[in-house]
Amino acid sequence: MRVLVVDDHSLFRDGIVSLLDAAGFEVIGQANNGIAAVDEALRLHPELVLLDIHMPEMNGLEALKRIKSALPETHVVMLTVAEDETYLAEAIKSGADGYLLKHLGGPEFIELLEGLKRGEAAITRKTATFLMKQIAHPKVGHDRPVTVLSDREIEIIRLLAEGLSNKSISERLSLSGNTIKYHLKNILRKLNVQNRTEAVMYAIRNNLIENPK
Repeated sequence: MRVLVVDDHSLFRDGIVSLLDAAGFEVIGQANNGIAAVDEALRLHPELVLLDIHMPEMNGLEALKRIKSALPETHVVMLTVAEDETYLAEAIKSGADGYLLKHLGGPEFIELLEGLKRGEAAITRKTATFLMKQIAHPKVGHDRPVTVLSDREIEIIRLLAEGLSNKSISERLSLSGNTIKYHLKNILRKLNVQNRTEAVMYAIRNNLIENPK
């Protein structure tokens, strides 16, 4: 299977490439951000893209959508450092063929990727169980399904509702301004709203945060 490996940490990429080579996969390219991932996928037409979720330039979920739109037959498996329910359902809905944690052991990781050849999803039993629960008990809002936000994103929306600026939020949470901008961009995209005010209104209406007094 011809593979494109995408991650912004070179040491992790090197480790994945070595693991894949030893297992008989053919690594045909690497990329370190979402934009490069899309460009390389369109240029190389890999059979499998291993795609990190959190990357600069363009996050993995947006890259996933663009790759799947242009190359629907290409398998795309998302990689993440932590079990984050926030992104799982969105990744699967966007066409991901798998969702794997980076701390998986090498043999299990390779076994799950091998399953793609048999038409199986590259997900662990724990991930499959969560997906089943999501299907059985979907969260529904007033005008559209409520998107699950991470704890950090909820925290940022609460501060938005208090009227804090990006700089103030950055200082309150001890995060860089760029990190706050990244989270805000994800919040607007997930909630399908145009600005901060709409995001706060949506969050209040769907009981994601309490209405500030």
